[in-house]
Amino acid sequence: MNIREELDIRAKHVEEILGQFLPLGIGTQKTIFDAMNYSLLAGGKRIRPILMEESYKMFAQKNGVSTNAINAFMSAMEMIHTYSLVHDDLPAMDNDEYRRGKKTTHAVYGEAMGILAGDALLNYAFETAAEAFDDEEVNVSYLKAYQVLASKAGAHGMIGGQVVDIETENMPAEQVSLARLTYIHQLKTAALLEASLMIGAILGGATPEEVCIMECVGQRVGVAFQIQDDILDVTSTMEVLGKPIGSDEKNNKVTYVTLVGVEKAREEVARLSKEAVELLDELSVNSEFLREVVLYLIHREK
Repeated sequence: MNIREELDIRAKHVEEILGQFLPLGIGTQKTIFDAMNYSLLAGGKRIRPILMEESYKMFAQKNGVSTNAINAFMSAMEMIHTYSLVHDDLPAMDNDEYRRGKKTTHAVYGEAMGILAGDALLNYAFETAAEAFDDEEVNVSYLKAYQVLASKAGAHGMIGGQVVDIETENMPAEQVSLARLTYIHQLKTAALLEASLMIGAILGGATPEEVCIMECVGQRVGVAFQIQDDILDVTSTMEVLGKPIGSDEKNNKVTYVTLVGVEKAREEVARLSKEAVELLDELSVNSEFLREVVLYLIHREK
């Protein structure tokens, strides 16, 4: 399996699904729809919905389950992830003008519209996920999936991680520990990866124990993913990465790399990824593709 080619194919598949849920760019408030769609269609790896769909397929095949609800949840997840990036790029946050090789939303539409576009995407994500409840065969798994989506995206998940991240930036560097950085990564980055794997498993009929294992996989992959991001920020180029490098240093941000160096950071990525694969091996499902994704994330260049 060529994992990069497979991920490209699956990303296009996700974009086809996403296209079914895009807001129509009409009405007096047309600008906000344009900004939302600009943000959603700016490219990206679509990793979260890809993981969600694969998790669903793994368990659905095993349990003989079939539901179209997965499409609404995949789209909602990408909207939530995109809104978080739109807000991350704002002048009050990371103040980046490029994302995925293109001008960021606030750079194109202005800061106020960038804030509103992120707000709108977050709300529209839950409108989209709620469309799953129109299914004639709606069941309790939809409710559980919706709860996971809300919890992992909020103050107990991604937003909570962003709060601690911002507060950490104002701390003296010598007071920032690896434990604190790990906590930030577990919430800010891993929470949505956990949610993606959990929602796919829930909709695929997984047991509570299996859903818990998928959550643990997502946590390890998420932390490893963020550490790799930190590594790329000092080792890659803007042309390869699609956004300015050195932004962590510019913002005086403490990362795994600044605390332990590139090599030890790489060792931690490898350790976490190994644990994720071992957890997948505990499941009685075909998780070959997920294993390949984990290995790809270790060696990714952007």
